[in-house]
Amino acid sequence: MKPTSKILLTVGLIALVTGGIFASIKYNQRGIVDVQTGRVARQDLVATVTASGEIKPKNYINLGANTVGPAPITEILVKEGDHVRKGEVVAEMESVQARADVVAQKASIDTSLADSAAAEAELKSQADGVTTAQATLEKNRAELDRTKANFDRATELYNAKLLAKQDYDQKKAEYDTAIAAMGEANARLSQARAQEAQARQQLASAQKRIAQLQANLDRYKDILEKYNVVSPIDGMVTDLPVRTGETVVPGVQNSAASTIMTIADMSLITAEVKVDETDIVNVMVGQLANVTIDAMPNQTFHGHVTEIGDTAILRSSGVAASQSNTADQEAKDFKVVIVLDDPPADIRPGLSCTGNIVTATHKNALTVPIQALTVRERGDLEPRNPNTVQVAYTDPEVERKNKQELQGVFVIRGGKAEFVQVTTGITGATDIEVLSGLKEGDPIITGSYKVIRTLRNFAKVKINNQVISSATEG
Repeated sequence: MKPTSKILLTVGLIALVTGGIFASIKYNQRGIVDVQTGRVARQDLVATVTASGEIKPKNYINLGANTVGPAPITEILVKEGDHVRKGEVVAEMESVQARADVVAQKASIDTSLADSAAAEAELKSQADGVTTAQATLEKNRAELDRTKANFDRATELYNAKLLAKQDYDQKKAEYDTAIAAMGEANARLSQARAQEAQARQQLASAQKRIAQLQANLDRYKDILEKYNVVSPIDGMVTDLPVRTGETVVPGVQNSAASTIMTIADMSLITAEVKVDETDIVNVMVGQLANVTIDAMPNQTFHGHVTEIGDTAILRSSGVAASQSNTADQEAKDFKVVIVLDDPPADIRPGLSCTGNIVTATHKNALTVPIQALTVRERGDLEPRNPNTVQVAYTDPEVERKNKQELQGVFVIRGGKAEFVQVTTGITGATDIEVLSGLKEGDPIITGSYKVIRTLRNFAKVKINNQVISSATEG
């Protein structure tokens, strides 16, 4: 045999043996799945709910016009960003008519005060007249008593024939004159008292008119004061949409012409976020939260939940779900208010923010990576013999049982993936708590996502913890 033929024969034999060995290895490795693994571990687990929203002051006031009608702004005394105090005048509006009403009312009060003073003087004069009439009456009563005594004595003497008729007639005339004077004094006293009562009524009427005019003056002053825009709280001017000379229309809500400025109480700052409806059941008042603000990177602010909305808000439109006919077809959020415990001094309302609300914290919890968790139907977990003909179950109860979905992870035992049903607790950022089914240190399959999704129970596996690229993953 030629040397060349020997070489070719030797190469062919080597290739044949190598191919046989390779084929044998591949045959033995058929059905083996490459998997990534991890282990059940204990760690502190924190469950959070993340939601986005914006920074808002807890208390803010939209100042509008309180005038009786549209009025132009004559002066704005602050600018946006200024700090103001409660009761401070921040803007003035044209008030010519209101000021004229106050002046006219004050003049009417001055006139009524003069009338009241005159009535009071008249009452004093009439009271003095009553006193004089009373004194005159007492004098006439004494004179009547004196003349009566003289007349009674004269009557006795005349009846005894001891007094002349002329003298008797004189005493009788004096007595009759005293009686007439007494009647006149009584009449004068009654007249004086009536005049005093009339003067008292005139004084009371004048005083009531003063009170009425004073009430009207208070009303006009109140109207005039409403032409001065006053801050009802301590705070900062956060919005100033108008300029001097513009006319403000009072009483028109949601109108740009009705708002002069917005003053916010910056002592209590909140993050108002929208929490998804699937997470809202885990959020409670008092829970701690961390807030990050887009305009202030690399900073985290602490706070706590103070308010949870009861009305669902449509994510697409921002209106209440109860006011929409398509609410059952749209995603919904709930408003949650987080009060910042340490707001920065340069914070501004309207800044976008993200809140991470801590809903639960478990120390030393037994955990697995979230991606290791999967769901299988009970019927798919039973081992299958490919040589056995599968007979479909006709028993509805058996069918229902086989369709039952079980939650669990794949544990590596004896080179195979074995599905283990688990009960879970709280969920952290990357891990989930396991309450039953596993123990610390158990080797579990954590990837890839495609493998976990399609892996069959008791399948042969090979550990390959190299990072799989996204292209291979897909």
